Amino acid sequence: MKKYTIALATLLASASVFAEEAATHTAAAATATGSDKGMLAIAAALCMGVAVLGGTFSQGKAASAALDGIARNPAAQDKIFTPMLLSLALIESLVILGFLVAFVKIGGLL
Repeated sequence: MKKYTIALATLLASASVFAEEAATHTAAAATATGSDKGMLAIAAALCMGVAVLGGTFSQGKAASAALDGIARNPAAQDKIFTPMLLSLALIESLVILGFLVAFVKIGGLL
């Protein structure tokens, strides 16, 4: 597990190295032609895929934990159900935000 965590942290930290290069190419992406349009479509699809994947896993975990709590103590359903719905709504809002980012990315294609 420790190797997996280190590999994941390295992967996420290395993304900041390319941030400056991406900033210089932002203006060029607005006037994308040729193969750049394909890269924008891939970026939008990747953004949407990661958002949906993360949202799906977290919603499943939240629902599982809430149902487990209700199964152990049925009297606590009112105290568990409302925070669970709030957390599911917040998780879904992150997925919708990823959807909007994908549309902004693909906006250069239209």
